[in-house]
Amino acid sequence: MIKLLKYCLFLLLALTQISVNAQLVQNIFGRKHLSLNGRWNYIIDPYEMGYYDYRHEPFDQSKTGKGGFYDDRKQVNKSELIEYNFDLSPTMSVPGDWNSQVDKLQFYEGTIWLRNKFIAQPQEGKRYVLYFAAVNYEAHVYLNGKKLGTHKGGFTPFQFEVTDKLKAGENFVVVKADNTRKQDEIPTVNTDWWNYGGITRDVLLAELPSNYIADYKVQLARGNMKQIEAYVKLSEASAGQSVEITIPEADLKATAKTDANGIAKVAFAANKLSLWSPENPKLYQVIVSSATDKVEDKIGFRTIETRGQDILLNGKSIFLRGISIHDENPLIPGRLRGEGDMRMMLQWAKELNCNYVRLAHYPHNEEMNRLADEMGLLVWAEVPVYWTISWENQATYNNAAQQLTDLIERDKNRAAVIIWSIGNETPLSEPRYAFMSKLADKVRSLDNTRLVSAALEVHRKGYNVIVDDPLGEKLDLVSFNQYGGWYWELPKELSKYKFQIKYNKPVIITEVGGDALAGYHADEDTRWSEEFQESLYKHQIPFMNTMAGLRGMTPWILTDFRSPRRQHPFFQDFWNRKGLISESGKKKKAFYVLKDFYDKTEVKYK
Repeated sequence: MIKLLKYCLFLLLALTQISVNAQLVQNIFGRKHLSLNGRWNYIIDPYEMGYYDYRHEPFDQSKTGKGGFYDDRKQVNKSELIEYNFDLSPTMSVPGDWNSQVDKLQFYEGTIWLRNKFIAQPQEGKRYVLYFAAVNYEAHVYLNGKKLGTHKGGFTPFQFEVTDKLKAGENFVVVKADNTRKQDEIPTVNTDWWNYGGITRDVLLAELPSNYIADYKVQLARGNMKQIEAYVKLSEASAGQSVEITIPEADLKATAKTDANGIAKVAFAANKLSLWSPENPKLYQVIVSSATDKVEDKIGFRTIETRGQDILLNGKSIFLRGISIHDENPLIPGRLRGEGDMRMMLQWAKELNCNYVRLAHYPHNEEMNRLADEMGLLVWAEVPVYWTISWENQATYNNAAQQLTDLIERDKNRAAVIIWSIGNETPLSEPRYAFMSKLADKVRSLDNTRLVSAALEVHRKGYNVIVDDPLGEKLDLVSFNQYGGWYWELPKELSKYKFQIKYNKPVIITEVGGDALAGYHADEDTRWSEEFQESLYKHQIPFMNTMAGLRGMTPWILTDFRSPRRQHPFFQDFWNRKGLISESGKKKKAFYVLKDFYDKTEVKYK
């Protein structure tokens, strides 16, 4: 008992010493910053000996807080025992996952330590934030041997204020990254994508004034194309501080004073804006300023809403000609590494004549959404509440809600993002309904200017395909996955089936499709052939068109992607082959079937 009480005391002490910025800095890449990307030394640590002592107690929760790899100790005399050495360890690229960079780590799940040295010259009166765009999955972060904090979630950003921890000259940051899958996490143990571990997105050290612009939102009011609603939050919570929002090209300027929380809210007329759309992806320079700070952003303005079975973009009915996308480069192993990779994926979607993409099944890179803004592609953004989550675990819900919050806070100024998705293919149960309903309510409390949805499942009774998930009551769209022609029935038999949809809402098919190995040709009845996949699309399109409320789709998926679940040695070899484009960039025959449908649909909705 005494030992347990001591452990709890040390844990409490450690937690009180962790400095974490809960409020993510909006548009941090638009601030003055030092990139910490590059080659980081790494140590593979499957037994976590760099974190636990031989009694399996964390070093960073001991009385001294020392003893772990994060100390980055150097041998002072020849008698010292040190069983690690970052300087002599290999390096890997950051951002980048370890699975694709080191052959022996292809299937590795566990802990790897990464260290980077950098030079800083902190200035008096400035504040400094260490920012990670994503680390998969659990990250413990240390600066100069002192713990900054931890973060769970492999696809959302996090940061730590390090103003009082930086040294003039050389500093070192150490990250314990652990991609171990666990039942109570988000996502859970069972997924259908590669579990890429590591620091997979940018790392930077941002310099900010002592009272900086921490957050802002500048968007059209809900359902009102003539009025902008905005708010600005300053880092120092005090009333009466002046803030200003300027859109020079539109000759718009608004000023306001902060309340006691440091938040200023303002609404102003915007009659002459050119509205953002896929056909006209207009972005304005928006300047947000205060007495001590200024930040610039490129923002588009549009409205999105539903009316009956229609989706209205800027008041006009639209059909979402979409495709699903994973955050993975099929041509070069690993996560999308930068703008070139992301632009390639979105350009392929444009070649398919898409006006819309589903970024599945987790938050993608912030840059992806900014490129969608620029290129004119509407976005479905999703959190990895995927398959069978621990619905009754409060900590699991809190994790999901935090990842959802971070996604919305990060991308709320992106015109391209029109749908927040709270999950994918979650099985029916009362605990699941309660969990998902709270997430839907959470979205609406954070952002009332976009739509809320989830990728639901269907069930069949005879020749009826039934959509009656109770969660549909909480959503703006009837969105569901259906794999007729692949996981049930053959493509030629789909015409026998009818949809029964409970809700009078716009219908979005979030997944549909089947596998094909590029270059494998046979007749249309032969599984895995391009002809089978082509036939599936030819029969699915008229089948889906029998729904009067069909207003969009994101077939699964743009490109083949890697998955440990897909083990057929010839046709799959750890690849999900449902892509319309192969891992070599070759367009399969089904690509052209879907493009033809989108070409005709575009004309219909002009």
